Amino acid sequence: MTMSAPATNCLMKLMDNQQTLEDYKSDISPRWCTGCGNNAILAAMQKLCRTEQLPQEKTVFVSGIGCSSRFPHYMNTYGFHGIHGRALPIAEGVKMRRPDLNVFVTTGDGDCCSIGAAHWIHAIRYNMDMTVILHDNLVYGLTKMQASPTSPRGLKTNTSPTGAYLEPLNPLTATLGVSNVSFVAQGVDWVPELLYDLISEAFHHKGFSFVRVLQRCPEFMPDTFDPWLQDAEKTLLLTHKEGIQISPSLSKVYKNQELHDPSDLNRAREIASVLDPIPVGVLYRNGSVPCYDDIRRSETPYTPEVVGTALNEEFDKFTIWPAQ
Repeated sequence: MTMSAPATNCLMKLMDNQQTLEDYKSDISPRWCTGCGNNAILAAMQKLCRTEQLPQEKTVFVSGIGCSSRFPHYMNTYGFHGIHGRALPIAEGVKMRRPDLNVFVTTGDGDCCSIGAAHWIHAIRYNMDMTVILHDNLVYGLTKMQASPTSPRGLKTNTSPTGAYLEPLNPLTATLGVSNVSFVAQGVDWVPELLYDLISEAFHHKGFSFVRVLQRCPEFMPDTFDPWLQDAEKTLLLTHKEGIQISPSLSKVYKNQELHDPSDLNRAREIASVLDPIPVGVLYRNGSVPCYDDIRRSETPYTPEVVGTALNEEFDKFTIWPAQ
């Protein structure tokens, strides 16, 4: 069967409108160090946007402060570079008022787990539909090597010259312990194939998708993950039909695997507590948890006309009109 000329033209136009990887790259070159794990996360996210053909005008990246929070500057989409620890409430405000947007949050171990910890806990509880990537390099990088909440005990830093005193906070077990948790996964920057798959799974989940990414910091933590890079057995891949599928080529390298049902919260908590081997995959998924943005969604659509009218009404309250 031959296609008509109009149909052919429509198909050609559709192909011309396909977004490429370059379309999601901003004209600002990343200022991260060579070998920084943030580069792998950025590449995975740009690939996701290309694969899903996300409209740039319908996609927004929100961040706080830190090396990871430079992220919105490197995406050719909308972005909001917020203040320290406040990425999540900003993103929640965006999603509440514009539920049609694809909302992503990029935050660091200090930004999320220290000054932003209260917002992090309640964001899990609200379960708003957004994808959250925790860039965890176990140290404050932007402010030049201070101990972060996830720094290993004994780590010598500018704020702990004799070694960090406390056991590190585990973002996975903390997240899995909050009510209404609906999606938790963990990836590593040195296995880019699985990193992309996990971010894709998180994006397709309806609710608050939390992905912790263990990443290298070549400047302040250059050797931290060397044992895991040198020994594939120290990485535990979690596989399941409701999680990620491992390619044959990857299975040849990473043979330490576990068939884990991500609906099993108790087992997810057990796995999250393991530090060696590092678990990589979807730990928990529950699509039945209600989303706060659906519960509180306004009946009035926030069209440009509605927004403009509301703004003018507020401005009129403070307008000083000239004397008649």
